[in-house]
This record gives sequence, C-alpha cells and structure tokens, in this order.
Amino acid sequence: MPYVNGAVIPVPTANKDAYIAKSSEMAAIFKDHGAMQVVDCWGADVPDGKVTSFPMAVKCEPDETVVFSWITWPSKQAADEGMQKAMSDDRMAAGAMPFDTKRMIFAGFDMVVDV
Repeated sequence: MPYVNGAVIPVPTANKDAYIAKSSEMAAIFKDHGAMQVVDCWGADVPDGKVTSFPMAVKCEPDETVVFSWITWPSKQAADEGMQKAMSDDRMAAGAMPFDTKRMIFAGFDMVVDV
C-alpha cells in the first residue's frame, strides 16, 4: 500500500497566491524525487471546535486559513528516501515559506483504505 505524508498548515489568508506558487514549486521537487501525487487544499469550511479542531491544532489566527495537504508515495521507504532527497535539493532553499512553519503539523501514515 502507498504511504502518505500529511500536513495541516495555518497560512495568512493574504498569502494565498504566494502559498500556491511555493506549493507548486515544492510539488515539482517532491515528484522529481518519487512522489506519486501532491495535493494542497485551501480551507473553505473549517469550523472552530470546542474541544479540538484543525484551527485549534495549528493555533490559527483570525487572518489565517487552514491548509490541508498530503503527498502520496509508493511506500514508506520511497517516502523516506524521496523526502530526504527533496529536502537537500537546492531548489527547496529558494524563497521563504509564506507561513509560520513552527505551527505546521506534519506526519506520515500507512494507507489502509483506498477506494
């Protein structure tokens, strides 16, 4: 089964275009290093929770939008190797990230259902 790296990211709403541009650049790098798919979703209906929620998890500010993102790889080994290569790719250093990387949540997942 494929392996997925997922992220939840608080992005200043005013930086939407810059985020999309940077994400598109990074997607090409990940794909060059073995990713099968890179998806970024701009929050459209992301409610605040009472106990937990996407906005609470990343300490989303009123002027920010939650982004839900994932990268699909052929396997965990491919993800580990591809991510390492992507992070050391010279293109990755070009330009600042248009969000606070300290509040981004990032994790890896074994895919168990894919219909």
